Amino acid sequence: MARILVVDDEEGIRKVLRQVLEYEGHEVRTAAGGGEALTAYGEFRPDLTFLDVKMARMDGLEVLARLREADPGAAVVMISGHGTIETAVEATRRGAYDFLEKPLDTDRLLVTIRNALQHRGLEQETARLRGEIESRYEIVGASFAIRALLDRIEKVGPTDARVLITGENGTGKELVARALHRLSARSDAPFVEVNCAAIPAELIESELFGHMKGSFTGAYADRAGKFEQAHGGTLFLDEVGDMSLAAQAKVLRALQEGLITRVGGERPIRVDVRVIAATNKGLEREIDAGRFRDDLYFRLNVVPIQVPPLRERREDVPILVRYFAEKAVEEQRLPPRRFTPEATERLTRMEWAGNVRELRNTVERLLILARGPEVTETDIDRLVSGAPAAAGLPADLLAADTFAEFKERAERAYILAKLREHDWNVSETARAIDMPRSNLYKKLEKYRLLREEA
Repeated sequence: MARILVVDDEEGIRKVLRQVLEYEGHEVRTAAGGGEALTAYGEFRPDLTFLDVKMARMDGLEVLARLREADPGAAVVMISGHGTIETAVEATRRGAYDFLEKPLDTDRLLVTIRNALQHRGLEQETARLRGEIESRYEIVGASFAIRALLDRIEKVGPTDARVLITGENGTGKELVARALHRLSARSDAPFVEVNCAAIPAELIESELFGHMKGSFTGAYADRAGKFEQAHGGTLFLDEVGDMSLAAQAKVLRALQEGLITRVGGERPIRVDVRVIAATNKGLEREIDAGRFRDDLYFRLNVVPIQVPPLRERREDVPILVRYFAEKAVEEQRLPPRRFTPEATERLTRMEWAGNVRELRNTVERLLILARGPEVTETDIDRLVSGAPAAAGLPADLLAADTFAEFKERAERAYILAKLREHDWNVSETARAIDMPRSNLYKKLEKYRLLREEA
């Protein structure tokens, strides 16, 4: 059942339409003129409006314009006994969903109602999903560091300038990139992300620039790369410091000339892409070591944005705890639990090597595993690795029954912490802890360690 408003200065038309629509199970309200229609619309909030074109004092086209100004999502079907192509075109231009001529055909009327309501439902669902996506990439905080970050995003976002986002793992570099895209004139075009650290060096060129059928083993068909997929929009090169030198040269050409060539292809393809890059590495050191091109660095680093680590904005931790708790309760149907002031203070004082990402995962873990109606300091001591506990060790390690079990728990916690520190880049983590990569893969399988979603 839908709410339908009928606006017509002929009483006979209003009565007939009310009878037909109420018979179909809809809730109907009528209005005899434009002023009455505007008042009724605000009170009734109809799902669909039938609006006569020719009315005294205020005609239907003017009413349509005012309705759409008050409610851009208003679904309006114009009806007229003197329909012309010019009138229909003008009504459509002003936002009408459809145009029906009198006398109204009942079958056509019912089909129009069904289609208009389906269209409105799809628009509302799209708006709801867009809202969920927007909230997912919300940058939360009230500290000076976050306000300064948001101020820079607001200044740079509407431009087409390239941006290099730097910051530790888990600080929210992707959130910044998406916020920049959302504020740009390209916001309705694609936002395409490439994690340069997660793609093997031998495949990064194919991933970025695409390939032609038969250009290498496994290339069974032509395939567009990320640059082509992002045409007209934004390409986000995450962990750009891990890109091979060969790929860097091609990216440089794409930035300089707006041209890319697929692997195995000969014809250059023109692309219009705004490139935003991010890294947790010091690219100046990578340049000195010969692992990153200085000319590409200067092309990418038109506007630098540094995302602050959580330890530099501890005053945001209570806000983040509340935000993540509300999101977890809503999205994962967890029982709502309040964090006691003491628990929140404990979380604020803790060190967060994984920054905001680690804090979010910790909040969810506490909501799931806490024993009482509130999350307390005791829950943190018991459940959070890194929280103060007896003998300076986390409580979950001390709970091991045997020394062998303690060693396994400690090894798992150490590997997990290092993976988070290096954003789950297995090769980089293996180098950092001086462990053969094959051995690290075995540990991942043994302890069933899976990458957390950002």
